[in-house]
Amino acid sequence: MSKNLTKRETDYSKWYNELVVKANLAENSGVRGCMVIKPYGYAIWEKMQAELDRMFKETGHENAYFPLFVPKSMFEAEEKNAEGFAKECAVVTHYRLKNDPDNQGKLMVDPNAKLEEELIVRPTSEAIIWSTYKGWIQSYRDLPLLINQWANVVRWEMRTRLFLRTAEFLWQEGHTAHALETEAIKEAELILDVYGNFAENFMAMPVIKGLKTESERFAGAIETYCIEGLMQDGKALQAGTSHFLGQNFAKAFDVKFTSKEGKQEYVWATSWGVSTRLIGALIMTHSDDLGLVLPPNLAPIQVVIIPIHKTDEQLDAISVKINEIVAELRKKGISVKYDDRTAYKPGWKFAEYELKGVPLRIAMGPKDLENGTLEIARRDTLEKQNISQVTVVEYVEKTLKEIQDNLYQKALNYRETHITEVDSFEEFQEVLETKGGFISAHWDGTPETEEKIKDLTKATIRCIPLNNKIEGGKCVFTGEKSTQRVLFAKAY
Repeated sequence: MSKNLTKRETDYSKWYNELVVKANLAENSGVRGCMVIKPYGYAIWEKMQAELDRMFKETGHENAYFPLFVPKSMFEAEEKNAEGFAKECAVVTHYRLKNDPDNQGKLMVDPNAKLEEELIVRPTSEAIIWSTYKGWIQSYRDLPLLINQWANVVRWEMRTRLFLRTAEFLWQEGHTAHALETEAIKEAELILDVYGNFAENFMAMPVIKGLKTESERFAGAIETYCIEGLMQDGKALQAGTSHFLGQNFAKAFDVKFTSKEGKQEYVWATSWGVSTRLIGALIMTHSDDLGLVLPPNLAPIQVVIIPIHKTDEQLDAISVKINEIVAELRKKGISVKYDDRTAYKPGWKFAEYELKGVPLRIAMGPKDLENGTLEIARRDTLEKQNISQVTVVEYVEKTLKEIQDNLYQKALNYRETHITEVDSFEEFQEVLETKGGFISAHWDGTPETEEKIKDLTKATIRCIPLNNKIEGGKCVFTGEKSTQRVLFAKAY
């Protein structure tokens, strides 16, 4: 199997695009800006979805589903949210097609089937959900309301890239309602911790938790919390956000409740979400010039076993032993594939599973069968080792955990060596161009300075880290007083 991937150092963007396609994760579709997620890519999303869903339910959330379409007047009810997404909205204006009399065999929009009110294809679901919550919430006894939905959304992006930015993508979006402001803030922070836990313990991707600046906040939010990861090319990627919405949506949709004291009060709200963008983050955090490198906790196939044989008799004999090993591994909850296809040679299979990032590869031939051994190869370090068949299950369990930990530590080491403190704009620009990564610098707190730095360098403030150290300093751009450093980076 020929991979012929562009080297990361040569063209990181091209390497990424080639890898997504060649590893059979996704491909561009016949619809501009939309992607087809192929079975192997979707299997990764299913593992992400299953784990996140478990974590949400453990924290008291329930799943529901809301409509894809939002009436335009409803969408406009919360002005900041509507303005923030206006340029990305797809709009449905008609509900029927008919034969075109001037072009037989073709269809045209039926002018008599115009909708009374245009429908927005959801770019996010706050409007439709909060209009629904109005009927669900009357008393403090109805709170908190903790709802999540797994769905697709449409944002009409002009420049798209598989998984990272597409016109339609899959995600989860949580929408919660609370009696008290403090409870809503606590919810937004809880979800941030859930996202951080998932990113670090399942994706093996270290993240920085922080707050977005006013100009980077979610449209309609009072505060946006985020997790930021650092990719191997030195660019940041926003991996998840959690928003404290205050009472903005409650007031826009008149969602009130009767308090214990008998008063009518507006509820307090949050929303939060992660998307299939996480697959892009997973690829760019760990993968190499040979293909994907997947952390065992999210790998669809954790172990692949490949027989080495010349005759059908040898394959039959090897298969008996391998099937015993497969059964033992599966008893331990390990996902294993036995690839006994005879149409492909072992070398081709080795290359395929290397490209697909399978954490452990086992090979067994007639000599191994005779000697009670097998060869096992790690995808993260490419190390090979001959071990006893008797100890294979124990070895696999131990090594999968080692690979998970190793990938996290490797990514953490990269990030830690790519956080650079600077105190002058000249140094800021030099680090950005020569080293990349996060730049820790003082900022005077104004949107004007933030925008000027972005215009000059294409770097944005990724976050104000939580538990940031308060220290006096001067803004890296204006020289005005500053009380803390923030993290800048170029980003996806």
